[in-house]
Amino acid sequence: MNYQRFFEDAISKLKTERRYRVFADLDRDASSFPRALWRRGGDHAEEVVIWCSNDYLCMGRHPAVIEAMSRAAVRHGVGAGGTRNISGTNHPLVELEAELADLHGKDAALVFTSGWISNLAAISTIGDLLPDCLILSDELNHNSMIEGVRRSKAERRIFRHNDLAHLEELLIEAGPARAKFIVFESLYSMNGDIAPIADIADLAQRYNAMTYMDEVHAVGLYGPRGGGIAERDDVMRRIDVIEGTLAKGFGALGGYIAADAAIIDAVRSYSPSFIFTTALPPAVASAARTAVKLLKGAEGAELRAQHQRQAMLTKHALSAAGLPVMPNSSHIVPVFVGDAELCKRATDMLLERHSIYIQPINYPTVAKGTERLRITPGPLHTDAHIVDLVEGLVDVWKSLKLPFAERPNVIEFRPQPDARCTLPDFKRAAE
Repeated sequence: MNYQRFFEDAISKLKTERRYRVFADLDRDASSFPRALWRRGGDHAEEVVIWCSNDYLCMGRHPAVIEAMSRAAVRHGVGAGGTRNISGTNHPLVELEAELADLHGKDAALVFTSGWISNLAAISTIGDLLPDCLILSDELNHNSMIEGVRRSKAERRIFRHNDLAHLEELLIEAGPARAKFIVFESLYSMNGDIAPIADIADLAQRYNAMTYMDEVHAVGLYGPRGGGIAERDDVMRRIDVIEGTLAKGFGALGGYIAADAAIIDAVRSYSPSFIFTTALPPAVASAARTAVKLLKGAEGAELRAQHQRQAMLTKHALSAAGLPVMPNSSHIVPVFVGDAELCKRATDMLLERHSIYIQPINYPTVAKGTERLRITPGPLHTDAHIVDLVEGLVDVWKSLKLPFAERPNVIEFRPQPDARCTLPDFKRAAE
């Protein structure tokens, strides 16, 4: 049997559907981010501007974070040395978990090697530990949450995205005595929309359900201390388990959950994904803790204000140019394309013609027919960068004959405190 043929056919199918993913070889320079070198093979390299990084606040290149990692690596060595049970519970990791518990106002926290693993491990373990549990999952939950739900032996039902009436219907149907576990995100990263957290907490309280909320695209970015949307909306105490990442707003690596001590201890003690995985290295833990501490303070507030300014400015500029920005109230800037082939061609043209790097978002990350560009402005994107982005996208839209918005989605812009700015007078380029 020609086994290799099966793999070649699978890859060929992805290429035919324009879903084959090509990784750009990016040589980042911490001193000049968001600029980077795009290495195209051999010695050839071109400077590009990255517009799709999840290092939202650029903490991965913060001097204090880099110094913390370097110092910890010299002192403790590079690796963790084992699983958490077998010599891997290093002191910087213990300090990081305490910092995260404090961030979310919970008894304890537990760190995993990635946000994907933390969702998989925590949701599946909690679902299995609750007797006759019914998991209620938002239909737009991230793949890691979906895999956690699937891994659990619990029954599961899917409720329509952010649909409180449908969620309540399923809660009533389950009955008051049954264990119910609601899993959802605070900020959905492909659309940029935000969950009605307080209303979901109200339903959970009314129908005796437990709540689990993914804050990976919000921690560090929202709230007085960077605790996320739940902190901003003053509902952290009403959510049983908060899951987050160290790889986005905090610029490092890893994932975590924060909750009451008994929940954390149960996941720590029962989850195979946690028990049998090598621990996060001390250097990474030290860097992440430093980022968390910094973002709790005044510097974090300034970074968040500048980040929100650049995100809102980007939305305003793209919308004023007639580009089809998908409206939302977060920092995510999705630009609708609606076709996999054109989405890939658009990003290729942006990179090759305008030195702008944005990855196409195609199926299965989003549904077929909803393909888009997902733009993530950061505090280090200048107003000049935004002008270049608008001009590049308008050129691509015209070259590919992509439709401009019939009516510009002009976004009302309210600068954050201490964010000194004015909006340029962008003219609608489609006309």
